[in-house]
Formats: sequence, structure tokens, C-alpha cells
Amino acid sequence: MENIYKPYLAEIKEIIDETPDTKTFRLQLKDPEVAKTFNFKAGQFAEYGVFGEGESTFCIASSPTRPEMIECSFKVYGKVTQALRRLNEGDTIGFRGPYGNWFPLEEQKGKNVVFIAGGIGLAPVRCVIDNVLDWRKDYKDITIIYGARSIGDLVYKYKLKEWRDRPDVKTIITVDPGGESDGWDGEVGFVPTIVEKIAPKAENTIAVICGPPVMIKFTMPVLKKLGFSDENIFTTLENRMKCGLGKCGRCNVGGVYVCKDGPVFNYAQLKELPDEF
Repeated sequence: MENIYKPYLAEIKEIIDETPDTKTFRLQLKDPEVAKTFNFKAGQFAEYGVFGEGESTFCIASSPTRPEMIECSFKVYGKVTQALRRLNEGDTIGFRGPYGNWFPLEEQKGKNVVFIAGGIGLAPVRCVIDNVLDWRKDYKDITIIYGARSIGDLVYKYKLKEWRDRPDVKTIITVDPGGESDGWDGEVGFVPTIVEKIAPKAENTIAVICGPPVMIKFTMPVLKKLGFSDENIFTTLENRMKCGLGKCGRCNVGGVYVCKDGPVFNYAQLKELPDEF
């Protein structure tokens, strides 16, 4: 039988320092045949392993429309991410995936899309943003609202500039009060406050949101106030996964395994989960 835990080998082609504690790896699968046939959908995730240390679960941050490299971004917070941080360009890691479901972008063509993200929560949203932008003619208005605690905590600054420079995308960047500095030309305020200020229209619009739990908690009522239906608000719960295959039970919530039934859920589905979630 095929070993379902056996990873592909991937070479780290480039390392980008996003913030003092966040890095992005640009990976290339080492087996040419695997690299040629590998594909995934926006929102799916993978297991990234350091041999002798273990694996960590992150989204695939790059878009499936840009298959040249696989990108992942991670914040250093535990044993495996500490080990990942010590790696260099040219080193080899293990890569298992893709796993999970995805954002239903095909079904959402012809709609407006509002992307809302905070901190490292931009990583799974970035994948969807670039996918939608590569299919730009298939969607209507696109709005990106992204915030972090401070200017130094903003990830993907090069992507933020790219999006802000596009005339066909409305991009709003904000930092928390006190997180700005001289010369800052973005907004100052918490993400829910900025969402309410911008007030994206809810009609024929999908909202994609990811970030710290407190950000999501206070942004959801704003979206509801603006008229968004539960079925049109999507998020991802990737931080609740471990093995990726529904075997370890770490991501079990009621009758749901986040790694198999998710990680992408709409708000209506989230409200069906147990109260303790």
C-alpha cells in the first residue's frame, strides 16, 4: 500500500523575511514528474516537514494559477517552525499535500469580492486574491482590506504595493492605533472599524476573511450590519489541523474534521458547529 504519510521532497529556492518572526519559503518539488503534474486549489493546505523535527501545517500561499513555485509563509512559534527558521536556501524539506477543500471560486464568478485579512492571516487570503486577479475578467469589483498591529508587522509588502498599484483593485491597508510612523500613508484603525468605514456593498458580493480570532469576532457583526448573508462570508480554520488526514483527531469539532471537511467554511456552516468552538 502507498504510504499516505510519505512526503515529497522540496528544495527551498528562496527565503523572504516578511517580519522579524515571519518568513516565506519559495519551494520547488525535486522530482520533475511530480512537479509537472502537481496541482491544487485556492484554500488547500499542506504539511511542511523538517526531517528529525516534525511537521507543521500551513496553507499554500501561492496561487494555483502560478505553478512555477509553491509558497508557504509561517510565523515562528514552536519546535517545527523554529527548525524551519534555521534552514537556508538550497536545503530540502518534506512536503505533503494538497489537503482539504477550497474556496468555490468557479461558482463565484460574476460577483464582487471583498478580502479582509489581519496579520499572518493574509497568507491564505493571498492565494485567493492572486487566483481571482489572474481571472480578473471573471469578477466585478475587488476590494482588499488588510491590517496589522504595526507597519513592521505587515506581511507581503511587495504584494501590497502590487495590489495598490492596480487601478482595477481597491486596496486599503491599516495599522492599529500607535502602530503607524512618520510617512505612513495608509489608514490607522482596527480592521473591523476600517471595514465599517469603507462599507463594501453586500449585494452580489462574497467576503473572504482570515486573521486573529478577535479580528474575526468583531468583523463578523460589521459584515452582518452591512447586509452580508452567512452563506456569502467565507473563512479558513487551518490552525486547527495537525496530521492533515483526519487520523489524529486534533481538528475534530463535533462531527466535523476540519482537515477533511474544511479548512474552508462559510459562516452558516461555522454557526452549526458546537458552541465551545
